[in-house]
Amino acid sequence: MDRLITIVIASSLLLLSACTQETTTNTASAANNTEHSHTLRIAAAANLSDVLPEIIDGYQASSDLSAQNIHDIDVTYASSGKLYAQITAGAPYDIFLSANQAFPAKLADASEQGVKSHEPFTYAQGQLALYSITRPLNELNPKALADILTSDTNSKITIANPKLAPYGASAKSYLQTQKIYDTLEQQKRIIQAENIGQTFQYAHTGNVDYGFVAQSQLVAINAKPEQFITLAPASYPAILQDGIVIDDSAVATDFRNYLLSTAGQQYFSRAGYLTVQQ
Repeated sequence: MDRLITIVIASSLLLLSACTQETTTNTASAANNTEHSHTLRIAAAANLSDVLPEIIDGYQASSDLSAQNIHDIDVTYASSGKLYAQITAGAPYDIFLSANQAFPAKLADASEQGVKSHEPFTYAQGQLALYSITRPLNELNPKALADILTSDTNSKITIANPKLAPYGASAKSYLQTQKIYDTLEQQKRIIQAENIGQTFQYAHTGNVDYGFVAQSQLVAINAKPEQFITLAPASYPAILQDGIVIDDSAVATDFRNYLLSTAGQQYFSRAGYLTVQQ
């Protein structure tokens, strides 16, 4: 890699798996203008931790960053809700890649706490999947899947926090559509994870029996066919993922353009995302 990619780590400063973990940080002060001018800072939803490093590699290989005075690219991975809160509190990100459309739309409002930003853009559409390493799964119709989840009363099911994570909101909606969410809640079998990265960890380590995860996470680990079911996109609210350029720097706009280009979109397609119509 021609340039250093610095992944900003949580306060524990532990390096985590690219396909599973949330990475949060206390971002540098906005007053540090010298460092800010040499670093492209990206706030990215946790589900992007598998595909975004490859996209950045491709971007760096195709762009003359030295001409734009960019030395590093820093990425902070967390739930979209947490990143949104950091940005409105003044965190000096240049671009925000959310897992939904709501948070970038709020930032686009010129009255939103004085945060300067451009118009949102849709860069990916996520897919929701059910994953288990303790219970064999095969291609099942929705009713059969609902029967399994409700009849397996000793099992635990994890979803990302619906209030913070769009994948969690879609998972909750899916369970409600199948009319089993209230039953699972009453049985205290739903375990809420903080974000989609933690959701994947709970399921992948066997701490829970089922996890509603991102399809891209399963592509990243080459999950076996019997370990997951890709849910029909029509069975839950579309997970349209929007981004927004916050800083007026040319490199932030340039990176956005690369995400939306044919080359950038190919990374998402290979990683398990649905095609976005531009």
